Amino acid sequence: MPGRRHLPISWGGALVQSLAVPKPVSSLSAVIVSGGKQYRVAPGDRILVDRIAADPGSSVKLGRVLLFSDGKDVKIGNPAVDGLDVDAKVIAHRRGPRIETLRYKSKKRVRVHRGGRADLTALEIIAVGGVGVEKEEKEETEEAPKPKGRSKAAPRKKVEAKAEAKAEVAEAEAPKKSTRAKKETK
Repeated sequence: MPGRRHLPISWGGALVQSLAVPKPVSSLSAVIVSGGKQYRVAPGDRILVDRIAADPGSSVKLGRVLLFSDGKDVKIGNPAVDGLDVDAKVIAHRRGPRIETLRYKSKKRVRVHRGGRADLTALEIIAVGGVGVEKEEKEETEEAPKPKGRSKAAPRKKVEAKAEAKAEVAEAEAPKKSTRAKKETK
């Protein structure tokens, strides 16, 4: 339809990256085949492929890897690289935008109107050739986020420290008193 703007497809708040976005040559990437189409992927990418028979949240392995690059070496398959898989997580199943075709020939009584929507699956690439995303390691080392706004201050440890100090002083003085008492009795 003329005048309609095509916006990026959103899947639950996370944008699916466009296939036309160039990736740095020195990065880890692979070219895979899914549904008869080729995709260049890297760990952390989100792509749309033709419908795959897998539940959302499950992981799938894409076995047809045509090319693998780790920034230094490039492995080209004939037709596929042996022993190399791409691990992906299924985000969601949706349908693509409506596509219409219209064939019309004037004065010939030819009007053919066809259309449809593609069944698609959104995938998030977890690992390429066994090498995963660096985010997983960072998430483990990060501390819990600090709450925003005002909150009650945590109780200070000085009160506990003072109580312990008094107990130590009392213990230290108790033997001294007993020794003084002994001296006086002698």
